Amino acid sequence: MENILVFCLLLLSVSVATSQSVIDSATFLRCIVRQGLNPPDQTSEVTYIPTNSSFATVLRRRIPNLRFDKPTTPKPLAVVTVKNWSQIGTALACSRELSVQVRIRSGGHDFEGLSYTSTVPFFVIDMFSFRSIDVNLTEGTAWVDSGATIGELYYRIAEKTNVFGFPAGLTPTLGVGGHFSGGGYGTMMRKYGLSVDNVVGSGIIDSNGNIYTDRVSMGEDLFWAIRGGGAASFGIVLGYRIRLVPVPERVTVFTVGKTVGEGALDLIMKWQSFAPSTDRNMFVKLSLKIVNGTKPGEKTVLASFTGIYLGGSSKTLNVMNRDFPELKLKRTDCTEMRWIDSVLFWAGYPIGTPTSVLLDTAVANKLFMKRKSDYVKRAISRTDLDLILKKLVQVEKVEMNWNPYGGRMGEITSSRTPFPHRAGNLFNIEYLIDWSEAGDAVEKDYLSRAREMHGFMTPYVSSNPREAYLNYRDLDIGSGGNSTTYEGGKVYGAIYFKDNFERLVNIKSIYDEINFWRNEQSIPVRK
Repeated sequence: MENILVFCLLLLSVSVATSQSVIDSATFLRCIVRQGLNPPDQTSEVTYIPTNSSFATVLRRRIPNLRFDKPTTPKPLAVVTVKNWSQIGTALACSRELSVQVRIRSGGHDFEGLSYTSTVPFFVIDMFSFRSIDVNLTEGTAWVDSGATIGELYYRIAEKTNVFGFPAGLTPTLGVGGHFSGGGYGTMMRKYGLSVDNVVGSGIIDSNGNIYTDRVSMGEDLFWAIRGGGAASFGIVLGYRIRLVPVPERVTVFTVGKTVGEGALDLIMKWQSFAPSTDRNMFVKLSLKIVNGTKPGEKTVLASFTGIYLGGSSKTLNVMNRDFPELKLKRTDCTEMRWIDSVLFWAGYPIGTPTSVLLDTAVANKLFMKRKSDYVKRAISRTDLDLILKKLVQVEKVEMNWNPYGGRMGEITSSRTPFPHRAGNLFNIEYLIDWSEAGDAVEKDYLSRAREMHGFMTPYVSSNPREAYLNYRDLDIGSGGNSTTYEGGKVYGAIYFKDNFERLVNIKSIYDEINFWRNEQSIPVRK
């Protein structure tokens, strides 16, 4: 009897080992070949598996966050760099046949790496080749593929006109697919709203490979969901048709920095009332970071007020002297330029940099990073601002960007798109912490600093729920794992989407009832 038991256990262990080894890269490649997507050799420019010499290069080219580019980071069975829409359907057929999870990557700027990592067998569909941009000045619109970057989009618009632009983010290498589907903050949001507020059409592929080329064929519910609800929960977005927005031939940019010793506290106090209420052509971001003080070993906070006005410098000075005279903005602080050149200014390029750098899709400086976010609905008192600045010095390393609301952001209803953070907010906070040193202990230290600062801000920000922005992805606020149940999804769903979460669940349950499209923070189905 004992020998029989040992034999049975041996058979069981062999069976388990076999089942676990069935889904490997070679098995996946054989499926791809059988489906006709790939030739039998392993050097195809479509499907890359770990034995391909170019696999690491292709996988890493759109990983800006080194936290998810370690030897220990789970690697995909393959990276499928599809070249046309039909190839996407073919790759999805293998996902269904082998029960392998799929992750979709456009720019790769998901701060938690969910577009190219997973804890279960998975492969990546990389939209890098989908970068077509068609600007139609007659209609005032453009079609942009989801694999294009916003830098490429800005460049292609400026190729044809200096009097149109588009409200989107500051980092040129952001992929359109992810950035637009989560909302899309930018320096023109007080004038024109978010990226999603200016999307008028789209195309998407479902889990069965069916292609919907416009909002009519996909239906208004699905079109609503992929404009702020995270398109990766519903399918693979092929691209977006956007409405271009008017910009003047000359805009004005400026930066003024003051430390605490130079009166930063009073300026921050005034900024809270000025930034959300001033002329909607004006956008002034407040950045807080730690710098060296005047004494040896002393640290202090530098408050930088970086702005853009959609108009000339004379009008800029008039508005600032009227609404924020305490900053003492001077004409020498202001630089007039074309709107496209302001894109480079906000991205950190020196004034005069050729706009062709926007066509570079490579991430210049890869770092370890963590992001968190908050929304502020009531002005913070001077006493509490003082405590916040002191806490920043104590925690060190953490920076904060305060992005003002008001203008158009307060006029759009919270249910118009899944992005709910509209009227009632004074500003959004982005917490940033970046580092270059590798090592688990170092990472633990930096992450704890970010969480400590975020925790300290609890009394000053939104509550019930404490809101967060999907595009500043943060797994600290909840994770559904790979199953993404409704109960688990409610935790982060209410934080990202508030009352819009239930409508997103209803749409998901209709269009993806098997929960094919899932990740650690995807929209769940209702079960």
